[in-house]
Amino acid sequence: MEINFNKNGDGLVPAIIQDAITKNVLMLGYMNQEAYNTTVETKKVTFFSRTKNRLWTKGEESGNILNLVDIKNDCDNDSLLIMVNPVGPTCHKGSDTCWNEDNKQSYGFLSELEDVIRNRKENQKDTSSYVASLFRKGINKVAQKVGEEAVEVVIEAKDDNEELFLNESADLLFHYLILLQAKGVELKDIVEILKSRS
Repeated sequence: MEINFNKNGDGLVPAIIQDAITKNVLMLGYMNQEAYNTTVETKKVTFFSRTKNRLWTKGEESGNILNLVDIKNDCDNDSLLIMVNPVGPTCHKGSDTCWNEDNKQSYGFLSELEDVIRNRKENQKDTSSYVASLFRKGINKVAQKVGEEAVEVVIEAKDDNEELFLNESADLLFHYLILLQAKGVELKDIVEILKSRS
């Protein structure tokens, strides 16, 4: 890998640290050639500390190390993306990331939708909510709705109307997420099973 450590004149390149599983950005540090070499050799992420003016292996005091998974160089060869498996919180202040965010798996909009559904489950008295009304009717009604939507997806799959097929597919996924919450499980639990089968 060709890395341009001299582009900025200080022998350092920024190193963006990303969780290899969640894909969340955990922190930003700087590496010189020696820190890079040490990281590759030990498989523990090591930086050049500008304040201490020395090499610094993340977690050398706290034990919250960053186990190296992969390193990628950017298009200009002057910054690194380092994928890691973190042990413990990354930030020295005790949070998962240096932006004080939880390092949890997110599935983007589906995770946001799952949070809304969870909220409706916890607030079933909301009479204006379709989702809350399904939870009030119980697991049998929720499961029945998933079955109905699945049949509608199959029917639309046999026709040539893509818009109807996509809409019915969205309905099925939506009701399936409701069913998962009704059963007390989450999308991440299903993803873990799929991962274990691959």
